[in-house]
Amino acid sequence: MINIVKVGGGIIENEEDLSTFLTSFSKIPGKKILIHGGGRLATKFAAQLGIKTNMIEGRRVTDDAMLDVVTMVYGGLANKKIVAALQANKINALGLSGADGNIIKAHKRVVKEVDYGWVGDIDEINTGLILTLLDNNIVPVIAPLSHDGKGKILNTNADTIASAVASAISIKRETQLVLGFELDGVLVDPKEKTSVITKITPQLFEDYKKSKVITDGMIPKLENAFAAISSGVSAVKICNALKISEAITEHNVGTTITSD
Repeated sequence: MINIVKVGGGIIENEEDLSTFLTSFSKIPGKKILIHGGGRLATKFAAQLGIKTNMIEGRRVTDDAMLDVVTMVYGGLANKKIVAALQANKINALGLSGADGNIIKAHKRVVKEVDYGWVGDIDEINTGLILTLLDNNIVPVIAPLSHDGKGKILNTNADTIASAVASAISIKRETQLVLGFELDGVLVDPKEKTSVITKITPQLFEDYKKSKVITDGMIPKLENAFAAISSGVSAVKICNALKISEAITEHNVGTTITSD
């Protein structure tokens, strides 16, 4: 079993929480991959540079200026801090963007109702290189950046990358996808931290969207979770990143995504 773990939300910008998460991640046995976000950190640095952040339905609009910010924050600051911390935890990690080793090739999202700018929709995952790294006991740490093969970096949602990587690898190896952030799972009531929904099916997802229990950024997160399940990923969980090792080994931690 290969564990593909995504970490995002407020965990990335809080050094103490990030350290706790990486210690927990380091304890996960066997082969593993880490995909990280960093959106709040990018928003923070963009504001310091006087660059406005524009979000639509939980997704970042990426113009030229914002593309520079996310490339620096995701591919540089966040990625290398994580890699260095994992090395301190005796994990031989290698930081990658989608352009490195042609790991994630994508195309600029076609403009329909919304122009998201330099946002990439994934075309291909280089599973051969990823599996070679894993088989040589190297843990890939992938930033949420892809490339178009023509020299352009593209901003790509970290949950989408995690889902695509897990789905691609599941064709050759058994995979489990765990999406970690600062909450204990998908909540019925965001104000009540213990109101975790233990299991979500496609029908429940539609019901929760209609009743506004699930809104904004949680919608694309769950869409990616269901995409992974439908593509052959063995199990998908959404959980507190600080409990990542428990979520992998215990059934009663976080929200489990199922096809029925």
